[in-house]
Amino acid sequence: MPVSGYLGLDTSNYTTSAAYSDADGTVTQVKKLLPVKSGEMGLRQSDAVFHHVRQLPEMVEELRRKTDGSVLAVAASDRPQQRDGSYMPCFLVGAGTARELGAVLRVPVHFFTHQQGHVAAALYGADKLSLRHAPFLAFHVSGGTTDALYVTPDARTVISCEVVARSLDLKAGQLIDRVGGMLGLPFPAGPALEELAKKTVARFSVKPSMRDADCHLSGVENQCRSMLEKGCPAADIALFCLKSVEAALTAMTAALLKTYGNLPLIYAGGVMSNRLLRESLTANFGGSFAPPAFSADNAAGIATLCRIKEVKDA
Repeated sequence: MPVSGYLGLDTSNYTTSAAYSDADGTVTQVKKLLPVKSGEMGLRQSDAVFHHVRQLPEMVEELRRKTDGSVLAVAASDRPQQRDGSYMPCFLVGAGTARELGAVLRVPVHFFTHQQGHVAAALYGADKLSLRHAPFLAFHVSGGTTDALYVTPDARTVISCEVVARSLDLKAGQLIDRVGGMLGLPFPAGPALEELAKKTVARFSVKPSMRDADCHLSGVENQCRSMLEKGCPAADIALFCLKSVEAALTAMTAALLKTYGNLPLIYAGGVMSNRLLRESLTANFGGSFAPPAFSADNAAGIATLCRIKEVKDA
């Protein structure tokens, strides 16, 4: 029997995605990575926009084949973060499509940030949506972001994400991709770097570079390049890179728990799909993680926020 639900769109710098949340909250999603030429470390925004224009109709059509319900509202991510001046052209594709669909279907249209979507997707994937009713701490760790967030309920946008700590230079995903590029791994390098790191039994004791709860990661890239020039095995370099990210996130988490108290922890973003990071942070802090499908860029969180917003406003 056909049901009713909520459509979410996300057109990030890495992935085109669409998702449908049933009225009961069950999410169906589809997504496709943007094509990156071999040897390149990402896309120019103009290229990302072009590929989203081509791929988003395919994603919406594929999602339509997987669902048979009507659409009660449409939502999209329209910018990276909840701060003045936050802007990235690739999000215009999803936001514009949401406006068009809303006008044709005569349904409400909502806009959230890409970061809100990541946090909501992690809550959904970890079965922790109930946390949204009170403050909690979340990490959004990806190719473009290494942010720690103080998340609070918000009547207008469901959740509000305030950046309270971050990387002051290179982002964790950037570091992983650059080190992967040094080692000849494909972009994005996260999965391949993780597999490579499993091939060594080397041990590293890493001291992170911190400024209060903020971290520095650019020095790790230089250390990895120096290791490569000295002839260190690629697997050792891969593990050192990941252990360095682990050390930084561990220090950030400990500092924030000291400041904000023992709040619940959620880890989101594509980097948090990494098994080594998940196991370490879970053991140390008991944080919650979503399955990889809801950690990497996706529209599930946008569809979920759309449903919550509409049901709340009904």
